[in-house]
Amino acid sequence: MISVSQALDHLFALAKPLASEEVPLIQAAGRVMVKPVQARRDQPPFAASAMDGYGTINPEEGQKLKVVGEAAAGHRFDGDIPAGSCIRIFTGAPVPDAVTHVTIQENVTREGDHIVVNDLGSGDNIRPAGGDFRDGQTVGAPRRLTANDVALLAAMNVPTVTVAKQPKVALISTGDELVMPGENPGPDQIIASNTFGLHAMLRDLGALPRLLPIARDTEASLRTVFDLVDDADLVITIGGASVGDHDLVAKVAGDLGMERAFYKVAMRPGKPLMSGRLGDAMMMGLPGNPVSAMVCGHIFVAPVIRALMGLARSAAPRFQTTLAAPIAENGPREHYMRAEVSPNGLTAFEKQDSSLLSVLGASNALLVRAPNDPARVVGEKVDYIPL
Repeated sequence: MISVSQALDHLFALAKPLASEEVPLIQAAGRVMVKPVQARRDQPPFAASAMDGYGTINPEEGQKLKVVGEAAAGHRFDGDIPAGSCIRIFTGAPVPDAVTHVTIQENVTREGDHIVVNDLGSGDNIRPAGGDFRDGQTVGAPRRLTANDVALLAAMNVPTVTVAKQPKVALISTGDELVMPGENPGPDQIIASNTFGLHAMLRDLGALPRLLPIARDTEASLRTVFDLVDDADLVITIGGASVGDHDLVAKVAGDLGMERAFYKVAMRPGKPLMSGRLGDAMMMGLPGNPVSAMVCGHIFVAPVIRALMGLARSAAPRFQTTLAAPIAENGPREHYMRAEVSPNGLTAFEKQDSSLLSVLGASNALLVRAPNDPARVVGEKVDYIPL
């Protein structure tokens, strides 16, 4: 068996970054931008009013001023502002060069075409030209674009971005015991849940997952489903990767030319993990227990998807908190315990069986235990991965 970090190193070596494509900005949210972009203008492109009020020139409290014009967003005032005068101005409007202060409307008294300045307030209420960003300012890459990023790029007048292609992932569940949700299982069958959980995870990561038919526990059925993989960048099988008489994935994949990189990882849940290359695609064989498959999704699949899209080749981010309840010593394998993080700290669930999806559903974290980690008491610092 190899360690989790060694397994990740092997996986990253197999994960070849995908090609890129140019997409309209409206389609860019959630995609990984792989080329930096530059702003094409200053923002704001002119000094702009931050408030509704009156554009004044070195005003004084108690001063009476004549209103000689108006500036609104999209409509500047181009006239003169003589001494003793001001203009009505609205938020976002260009501020004339002569104006030194926008006196907010709540701080004046208006009488006809005159105002009296009652209070100058704090600040000049003028946004300087280029105060947000300047023409040529760069947004770096690679980065997964959020809604906030898209808003920024739009303001920079960037209409298209270069992004990594979305990884195409073929998902294959294996086993005679499986039926699809909504079907009527036989007395010895269960519902296929792993592919649905992984499908959701992959979509959240920005991949394009595709569920293939369930492969039954025969070499012929597995070959038939593998023939449907088509142009996938990553093939994920769930189940059948162990060493039982009915675990045929490794043999069939090997017969089809898979170059296996490793098999078995010193972790729980998830020991029977396999990976390699199958033709042009990367392949990962996950364990069949539902919690094991999902945990391996967080620990291995998610980092691989990010690497395929050109992001940093790094493990799932870890955070620290304190224990809210004691935990017993750990065994010889790295353990990812389902847990709940709250303002009081982290509590590991008592039941950690790898078949219990209800426990995983109640969890918002995986407590990471090093091999042979000693017993821990309340208040000790521990590492966890958010879910």
